[in-house]
Amino acid sequence: VATVGDSSKKQGAYGKVKTHKESKLKQLLHVDEVWSAITLLYLQPLESNLQSDNIKRTFNPSDLAFCDDILCKVSRSFAAVIRQLPSQLLVDVLIFYLVLRALDTIEDDMTFFQSNEEKVKILLSFHKTALLDPKWTIMGCGDADERRLLEEFPKCHSVYASLPEASRRVISDITLRMATGMAEFVDKDLGQGTADVGQYNRYCHFVAGLVGEGLSRLFSASGLEQPSLAGDLHLSDQMGMFLQKTNIIRDYLEDYVDGRAFWPQSVWKKYSLSGDLGYFANPTMEENKTAGLNCLNELVTDALELVPDCLSYLSKLRCAEVFRFCAIPQVMAIATLQKCYHNEDVFTGVVKIRKGLSCQLINDTKDILGVHGIFHRFASSIISKADKLRKKGYNDPSYERTIKACETIIELTEKEAKKSVGHASFANSTMIVASCAAASCLAYKSPNNSNVAITTTTATMASFGILSFFKMGFMRYMGKRSDESPLLPAAKLV
Repeated sequence: VATVGDSSKKQGAYGKVKTHKESKLKQLLHVDEVWSAITLLYLQPLESNLQSDNIKRTFNPSDLAFCDDILCKVSRSFAAVIRQLPSQLLVDVLIFYLVLRALDTIEDDMTFFQSNEEKVKILLSFHKTALLDPKWTIMGCGDADERRLLEEFPKCHSVYASLPEASRRVISDITLRMATGMAEFVDKDLGQGTADVGQYNRYCHFVAGLVGEGLSRLFSASGLEQPSLAGDLHLSDQMGMFLQKTNIIRDYLEDYVDGRAFWPQSVWKKYSLSGDLGYFANPTMEENKTAGLNCLNELVTDALELVPDCLSYLSKLRCAEVFRFCAIPQVMAIATLQKCYHNEDVFTGVVKIRKGLSCQLINDTKDILGVHGIFHRFASSIISKADKLRKKGYNDPSYERTIKACETIIELTEKEAKKSVGHASFANSTMIVASCAAASCLAYKSPNNSNVAITTTTATMASFGILSFFKMGFMRYMGKRSDESPLLPAAKLV
């Protein structure tokens, strides 16, 4: 029986297939990432604004506590970035996420409903039942924490009902439109993926692009972002689609095992000799392996072509907290795509980036300069990988398209990336040199070999700890000196 909070017992096929992770030893060798993790966990964590006075005055404390608790359990990535949002926006986005997660749980459950017609009926009425009836629940739908969310939904409704009318209107509208899109796909046989790229894009729009639109409208309604952002539907849509396509690419095997896949047939059938999407799940045979990697690279490239619009959207933001909320998932996505590119592990499990790297990306995502540096780094890495394969004689049908997509990203980020890399390189070099000197001093032994020496491990850890403070201070100083970020904290905008 799945216990609440058990991350191995999630909806669908989550937890049924292998997760590819680097060994702990290998992760520890990335010293900079280790210190990034320490910095994020203990020195500069993302601060939660959930205990703000105006939030405490506005919402039922026990119901809000439930929403915060269930958010952390059903979300693998968004809890921390939601909590750091300004108090006038935080709860709106939190509830928006939970409402859509509840809707998604209904869509994903392939066994609870007696017929597709019954599921469609529940989906299409969700904006009226769940969002208008304070006692509405569904018992037994979904797994573990997703099931608990639906069964205790009245607590979410209580918080939703206390939101500003403008926010409720946005949430209700997006919920209805997303449910309508989901209902369109309920009767489709997705065991072999979507029919074509058009259907693939349409599905991504419904389940993620609309989320981008809803968030932009909430940002504008809060007064933290310009009113014009709410009307920039194309860029908002692309932000969501970039994240969704990344997830679909990474989750190939999970989705295939679950019998509900989304890789477009018009793409993968060009490579599958058997005419079955599962053809790639047997990469031990060379022809299967090559075909799968070619298909994978084409889909990664398709996602990379969305990046220019995502960077354009981020450049329009003015609130620092909103920027981080939007940018952190985007940098995680580009890092994931780089990890997935030409990686046969995608076909035998779920590929994930290192936790230390995730922490490093969060720490570096403070402004557009840092974001451009990250996108430049991973686009360059993909080009390097593609060129090495080319030199070895590997013939990738998507090579030219991949290079073009990455070169476009590099061109857009070159100016800011050079500044970001320059600051970081100087700080890293100084940190390493000084750390070695500190380690030597701390590891000193007296001539008579008396037991006064600090162990090498302790010395090294201590020296890196001391110098990490120096690096952190230096980077903060350089950020102030550059004075190029147009971002302002929410307190200065309202």
